[in-house]
Amino acid sequence: MAWTFRTRQKPAPDPLVTLRLQSRLGQLAAELRHVEEDPDLYARAHHWFAVQNAYDALLREACRLADLPTDSDPLRASEHSAADERLREELELSARGWSW
Repeated sequence: MAWTFRTRQKPAPDPLVTLRLQSRLGQLAAELRHVEEDPDLYARAHHWFAVQNAYDALLREACRLADLPTDSDPLRASEHSAADERLREELELSARGWSW
C-alpha cells in the first residue's frame, strides 16, 4: 500500500481581519494626504514620518496576510520602507484584489 502525504493548506485569512486591515490602510492613506496638503500643520514633518511609518508597517502586515514576499524583520520606529518597495507591495496587493 502506498501512502500519499498531503501537505496542509494554510487556512484562508479571516475576512474580517482582512477588511479591518484594508480599512486601516485607507485611513492612514487619507491621513498622509491630509498631512501633505496642509501647509499650516504644526510639526508637519514629524506627523508625516509617523503616519508614513505606520502605513509601511501595516502594508507589510497586509503582505504577510496575503502571502506576499516581504522582509521578515518588523519595522522599527526609526526605519521606513523605500518608495519603490512600498509601490511594489501596493501593486502586488492590488493585483490580489485588495483595495483601500
